[in-house]
Amino acid sequence: MAKVTLEFIEEALKKYVPHKAIKYCVQWIEEHQINLKITRSRNSKYGDYRPPQRGFGHRISINHDLNPYAFLITFIHEVAHLNQWKRKKQIITPHGKDWKEEYRKLMLPILQENIFFFFVVVALNNYMTNPSATSCSDHDLLRALRNYDREEDKWITLEEINFGVKFKIRTGRTFIKKEKLRKNYSCIDCRSKSIYFINPITEVMPVDY
Repeated sequence: MAKVTLEFIEEALKKYVPHKAIKYCVQWIEEHQINLKITRSRNSKYGDYRPPQRGFGHRISINHDLNPYAFLITFIHEVAHLNQWKRKKQIITPHGKDWKEEYRKLMLPILQENIFFFFVVVALNNYMTNPSATSCSDHDLLRALRNYDREEDKWITLEEINFGVKFKIRTGRTFIKKEKLRKNYSCIDCRSKSIYFINPITEVMPVDY
């Protein structure tokens, strides 16, 4: 990459990741020639990784509305997938032993930079003992990260609203919260009247009837 391109990447990343983490992100992007795409909100995932194919190189996409700490953690998550693919040239178990090793390896120098606030570090350390498919599936880590959302981006979680309340998710679909069944809540889709079981930490926004 030309130097001007690296400078452009550094400048662009200032909007999305903590300042101390920019050098790591730029290093990974340059080393692996990553095509990083900032995408629309996706309720089911924060980011994803796609290996080289059909003339395209490594591709990572991340939701545009994540706060800097959530964005960084998600980016590291996807770079771990990239490293996993480069080692094996395939991903048989997306979040198996190989991926967990890569994730911890990438995260350790970041933690030494004192980038994250205390409560995020505590939640992140607990998460790293057995990282799951996505950071947004870890309730404690998600709650810690949501404290640093911009005020205008602050949604609430499904578990925070009362039963019978109408709400929308980030895709725009609207539901009515009904009862709790085991870990999830049953909710009625306002359009189809179908019942869906939704995770309690799904980000929602109450709406008027």
